[in-house]
Amino acid sequence: MDQAAKKKRSALAAVSYIDDGMTIGVGTGSTVDFFIDALPDHAHRALSLVSSSERSTERLVRLGLDVTELSAVGDVDIYVDGADEATKHLHLIKGGGGALTREKILAGASRRFICIVDDSKLVGRLGRFPLPVEVIPMARSFVARQLVKAGGQPVWRRDFRTDNGNQIIDVRNLQIENPVELETRLNQIPGVVTVGLFAHRGADVLLVGAADDVKVMT
Repeated sequence: MDQAAKKKRSALAAVSYIDDGMTIGVGTGSTVDFFIDALPDHAHRALSLVSSSERSTERLVRLGLDVTELSAVGDVDIYVDGADEATKHLHLIKGGGGALTREKILAGASRRFICIVDDSKLVGRLGRFPLPVEVIPMARSFVARQLVKAGGQPVWRRDFRTDNGNQIIDVRNLQIENPVELETRLNQIPGVVTVGLFAHRGADVLLVGAADDVKVMT
């Protein structure tokens, strides 16, 4: 089974968590696209949808679905999103698509965060995938120097702006032994909007698509 099929399997497994009248946070990425594509079949269930990116919003609207602002709905019942890496402790690296800040807001606002991945994203320790850090543009060089001091190799994601108008630094070669501590430390650097570590607010449910089934981790 190819990777796309595994992604689709995990995405469709997330559909079973939908109940009538729910407010659903919708993440960003190739795995989430499969979840989005399944939502029109549930449009009759009076769902409210909140999106984490312009990219996902455009896909939802194209399918005839209404998208609501988070400020208009309050808490989110479930938030469905992918990850670039995930561990058995439900800690994540996210932000490969650049939507990490809005994704972190939706994760924080949700009662239940359901993360959907294929089995290639499951790792023993985070850090092989470069850690995205969203920064205010004027602070990019300063933040990069602090990231070097933290043991990483920062690489500016050129010609890319987030939906918030900011820039991304991808940090390579980090040894992430304690994701919660590192998330706290990097978030304290002036100019950092947020980091792509989802450890303080990790997933509640991790759905891992494999060749023959979907593994559920909680």
